[in-house]
Amino acid sequence: MISAEERHLLSSVDRGELVRLTQDLVRIDSVIRPETGETERNVVAYLADWIRRELSIEPLIEQVVEGRENIIVTIDSGRPGPCLMIEGHTDVVSEGSRDRWRRDPFGGEVIDGRLYGRGSCDMKAGLAVALMTARSLARANTGWCGRMRLGFVCDEEGMMIGIKHYIRAGHADDVTACLVPEPEENNLCISMKGAIRAIVRVQGRMAHGAMPLSGVNPNTRLARIILAFEKYEAEEKARCGRDPFLGLPSVTFTVLRSPTAGSPAQLNVMPGEAEAYVDIRTTLAQSHEQVREDLRGILRLLASVDPDFHADIEFIEDRPVVGITKDEPIAGISAEVFQEITGRAPVWNGVPGATDGTFLSSIKGIPCLVNGPGPRHMPHQVDEYVEVDQLFEAANIYVLTAKRFLSLKS
Repeated sequence: MISAEERHLLSSVDRGELVRLTQDLVRIDSVIRPETGETERNVVAYLADWIRRELSIEPLIEQVVEGRENIIVTIDSGRPGPCLMIEGHTDVVSEGSRDRWRRDPFGGEVIDGRLYGRGSCDMKAGLAVALMTARSLARANTGWCGRMRLGFVCDEEGMMIGIKHYIRAGHADDVTACLVPEPEENNLCISMKGAIRAIVRVQGRMAHGAMPLSGVNPNTRLARIILAFEKYEAEEKARCGRDPFLGLPSVTFTVLRSPTAGSPAQLNVMPGEAEAYVDIRTTLAQSHEQVREDLRGILRLLASVDPDFHADIEFIEDRPVVGITKDEPIAGISAEVFQEITGRAPVWNGVPGATDGTFLSSIKGIPCLVNGPGPRHMPHQVDEYVEVDQLFEAANIYVLTAKRFLSLKS
């Protein structure tokens, strides 16, 4: 039952202001563009100004690498208690070809109850929810204890160097639990898929396109690898079955290059090398060590029947499967709040990919719940959007969840 005090706290969440804040963030292009040097820095500057103005706190800004920064702010109640973190990322993926968009990817337009733009759901909306939650609690000087921490990091869409730096710097050492407002339709996601990222490299021998037998074609060998990995994926799906929250495992080739980067391509030249990037997503039924060995074994098998087959696989990132139970306090409180705010039963789910929360959980053992606004399968697509009703709903859920988690009774 929502108390009178809690209703007063929720009244501080202004729908129009929340929408305008999200629009402002969407309109700041934070695609990482190496060719122009553009990074997340302009979003960080906006967030810092907002925090100074609205929270009267000087945020901590830490450079991770040149031009890429994390921003951290802690609101201390002055009373002992837990530390609740709300985590978000400031980078967004490329908008791709703008002529495929029906809406301006950086316009932040609201049409028929949807706010459009690159990063609108992934995850400028989540940043806005976090800011409004922090301000609501900061202005309520009674009724809660402990600390609230905002951690807005760079490079979630890349190698997640932002959250790794954040952890190394000690900012997660005192965190009791974490909320991650990634786009999950406000579902309560208690597990996240694991991820293994790899580069497959195939060596051939360059030759004239008219005389291919005088060389060794790396492309046909790479094609065999792709088909063999596809067969392995099907076998793993059959063996593991569908996880109730995480679904099926996958092995996805995302980038193919032949010749490799830096080598000029010519139609009448058979290249001497090829490479491919592979995005492997795992579930609780899999061992990452076994998956890596299985993929190496496939390459060994292909080499055993072809003396000209020379390929290797480099694993460049490993993100374990992580999860919590519904009994975890942050999960139980969030479920209770969801029911009271929406009048609906909460939907328990899992994140189809990894998040920054993966490292907070796997490295620091922090219980992480992922439950933000936005369509689950919309991130990285053209005409990305977040529904305004869901955005407002998320802000209310977060404010009340934070209040109860940080209450004096906890």
